[in-house]
This record gives sequence, C-alpha cells and structure tokens, in this order.
Amino acid sequence: AGGDIFLGINDNGEIVGVDEEAIDSIKKDFVTTINNPQKFSPPLYLNIETVEIENKRVLHIHVPMSQSVHSLNGKIYDRNNDSDINITGQNANIAKLYLFKQDTHTEDKIFPYATMDDFDLELIKRIRIVASNRRTDTHPWEGLDDFELLKSSGLYKVDKTTNKEGFTLGAILLFGKDETIVNALPHHKTDLILRKVNLDRYDDREITTTNLIDSYYKMMEFAKKHLNDPFYLEGDIRISLRDKIFREAVANSLIHREYSSAYVAKMIIEKERVVFENANIPYSYGELNPSNFTPYPKNPNIAKVFREIGFADELGSGVKNLYKYSKTYGGRDPIIVEGEIFKIEVKTIEQDINGGINGGINGGINELYNFIKENEGLSAVVLGEKLNTPLRTVQRWVKQLKDEDKIVYKGSKKTGGYFAN
Repeated sequence: AGGDIFLGINDNGEIVGVDEEAIDSIKKDFVTTINNPQKFSPPLYLNIETVEIENKRVLHIHVPMSQSVHSLNGKIYDRNNDSDINITGQNANIAKLYLFKQDTHTEDKIFPYATMDDFDLELIKRIRIVASNRRTDTHPWEGLDDFELLKSSGLYKVDKTTNKEGFTLGAILLFGKDETIVNALPHHKTDLILRKVNLDRYDDREITTTNLIDSYYKMMEFAKKHLNDPFYLEGDIRISLRDKIFREAVANSLIHREYSSAYVAKMIIEKERVVFENANIPYSYGELNPSNFTPYPKNPNIAKVFREIGFADELGSGVKNLYKYSKTYGGRDPIIVEGEIFKIEVKTIEQDINGGINGGINGGINELYNFIKENEGLSAVVLGEKLNTPLRTVQRWVKQLKDEDKIVYKGSKKTGGYFAN
C-alpha cells in the first residue's frame, strides 16, 4: 500500500543518522538494486533523498502505491499489519492482490446485454428531481434523457482493450430493478439487525436486497426506528446528531463496499454501540487515524451519484464528520478499522427516548437547561424559537425543570423569563 522508508532512524524512533561518507554508495546500491529485474520484477523507480535532522543525515525514500504486483527474488509477498506474508503459489490470494492493484473498480464491470428495460425508470426520475432540488442553478441532469444521465455518470462504458461496451455493475446497483440486481449479483444484500435483549438471535431484523438508493433509505429508517436522537445545538441551530452520524456510516457502507465479495454486509444495533461491517479491498490495515489517513475511492461512480443527491460529501469528509459528532453522541470517538472486512463502531448511550429526566437531566431537557443557564431571562416562546423546538415541548420540559427546582420564573407574565437556580 506504499509508505516511507527512513535510513538513519532506529526502531525506537531515535535519529542516529547515516555515515556521511557512506551516503553516495548507499544511494548507488539502492538504485541499482531496485532496477535489477532479477531482484525486483517489474523494477521499481524510486528517489532517495538526503534530509538533515538534528545535524544528522537521514535518507528518505517515499514509496507510492504501485498499480503493479511486484515480486522480490521471484516471490510475491502480501503486507498484513507488520508482517510480510509469502503468497507465492497461492492463486486465490494472488488474484485478490491483482484485483486490488488493477486500475478498474468492481463497479466498472460491464454487462453488455443489459438494456434500459432492466432499470427502474421511476427511480431515475425521482433521483433527477432530488439532485435538481439541491441546486440553485440548473442541474446538468435536467437536460439529459435517462440513458444520457447514466452515461454522463460513468455508468455506461466502453472497454478500449476489448471494445466491449454496456451498462456497468454500478449502474445496475444504483438504478436496476430488483430482478436485474439479483441476476447480476445474486449475493447482494445488507442485513439490518437489532440485538439488545435477545443476544443469541435478534429483536428485529430486516434484509435489504434492493438498489443502493432505496437501501440507503431503508438503513436510515432502521437507525431512526431503534436509536435515540438527543437534543443538540450547533451554534443556535438544532441538528440531528443521529442523522449526521449514521448518514455518513450508511453511505460509507454502500459506497466503499467490495461488491465482488459474497460477505454479507451488516448493520448491527446493540445496547451500547452500532457496528457496520462490509467486504473491502484494503489499502492499509488496522484502525484509522483521522489526523493522517489518506482516503481512496473504492467505487467512485457510485460515490459521485451519492454526492449529487446529497447522500455523501467529498471523499474523506465523511470520516471527519463521524469523528466530529460521535463523541458528543455516545461519549467516545468511533472505531474505524480497515481490513478485508471494513468495520465502523459507533458508541451509543441508552436514554429514555421521550427525553425524560433519569438520574439528572437527559436529552433535550439537558440542552434546554444549559441554554437557560447561558441565556437567562427568556420566555418559553423565545426558548422554543432559539432551540427550534415546538412550544408545547418546551413548556413540558420547563415544568419538569421547575419541579426539579432547576429553574425559576422571574418577572411579569409578559416580560419575565426563566433563570437557573
């Protein structure tokens, strides 16, 4: 997956430097070795630079991710965490490595005999409207017929090496009729599971085998059905933490999934966490670090359509949003692990879904109480406007806070307001 090599830094991260008199010979030997087809096949083309750190010389080689599979001394290795695994002669693993390296994506597989009759034209019409409504100017899709819309989105291709042309797997997954999807990809499905009480089986379960757009809606509805949405203000605007977080997690599960794998994708809602799992072609292994991770497009044409209709943002921003909101939602950063199975784990906190007071003040009442502490003297009407909350809800919360002796009303009925005790 590429990386960086530093000569002159020991395993403990200490800068020990390289003997200055040996630098030229090290560079010469390095370049000769990586260009020797008996050693590396195909040969590598890398630069080696001298860097001065703390008055010591360090040699740096940046190794970009290659589109080729390289052998060393006639053997092929696969990097897994800190191990180099010899997969020479293992045809399945070598084929998987070539799939990982190839320029094309699984979504680009061409189905030459698919026609417009295989697509849900009402869905295309609906999505065209959704995309148009998100723009203040005219969306390019508005002037295109259905075929041109799919072609302009990279969902109809011509393979210049074979001259084969047709609709792609991405087109079928996004806009295909259910029977078309089953014929093209029989193993396609997402398992939605609620497992809070019955830990051996499940409390609720749905299996979606439909197109990716309706799958997105079904997954979001499942999340809304079974997950709380605590009151939250961003600035002075109320937003849905639940929708912000799971919009990103659901979109990620659908966009970056490796669809050639028969591994069943899952969204599992448990008592204190939600876990997403899907097949993946990893570009690295292990838990992602949001401060220095590099996003790679897994299915860029599917991602493009999702961005056009507002299901996703630009590459990489979804992970940042997950980290931005998850800690507020569940008290902990999300755990995102890249491997052949991609996993996202979001912590949740069980609350009374009606926002009542449990051992203190929870949910929306807590937000109202904090807002009153910072903005004393406001009436229930003004509080409702500021918090974008119905007046009846505010009045109910105010009564509970007064009963708890958390707040008090001061002043006349017309000009008075609420103050924290």
